[in-house]
Amino acid sequence: GRHALVTSGPTIEPIDPVRFIANRSSGKQGHAIAAELASRGARVTLVSGPVTLPSPPAVELVEVETARQMLEACEAALPAEIAVCAAAVADWHVKDAGTAKLKKQDGGPPPPIELAENPDILRRLSSHEARPDLVVGFAAETGNLRENAAAKLTRKGCDWILANDVAPDTGTFGGDDNEICLISGADETADECWERQSKTGVARALSARIIKHFS
Repeated sequence: GRHALVTSGPTIEPIDPVRFIANRSSGKQGHAIAAELASRGARVTLVSGPVTLPSPPAVELVEVETARQMLEACEAALPAEIAVCAAAVADWHVKDAGTAKLKKQDGGPPPPIELAENPDILRRLSSHEARPDLVVGFAAETGNLRENAAAKLTRKGCDWILANDVAPDTGTFGGDDNEICLISGADETADECWERQSKTGVARALSARIIKHFS
């Protein structure tokens, strides 16, 4: 019966009407989490960037493209008791994106692209006046996994960080498996590291941990 807000997938940031900046997130993990929470009786709002996955059953899907649209949709979904920010949100967008296709000039340099910082959705939810009781973020890292994830936990002000290694040789981005360490504070002995398993298995483990937290 609790309301859970879940973000999933990548965001895409337009350069012009035909080009954009994005990342390799498939949305498989976020969608699996939304589906599992719904199957356990939560009312789930899933805010997703562009993916090729079907919408999970019994979930309210809100489709967005950019990070700014994702933030707007997340704030509109509040209040919620739980927020799981699994989306791979672009850190930057193109300032003054072109309204017409940028044309290549033969022999000339590429057109300059100026980037501007996107809103920090995880931090915004963690400090929101309607802050969910439990805010969970992801730290997708390619090195210094524990150190970077713990720093992100402090910087963002969320309750848990799920740290996962997305180095190219892991196959995590776009793949079906994931390996997670749940970090809830500076004390490394409190970390909960789960064996590598399917992203559906990770969703089950996280849902069970959320239920334990609220009980």
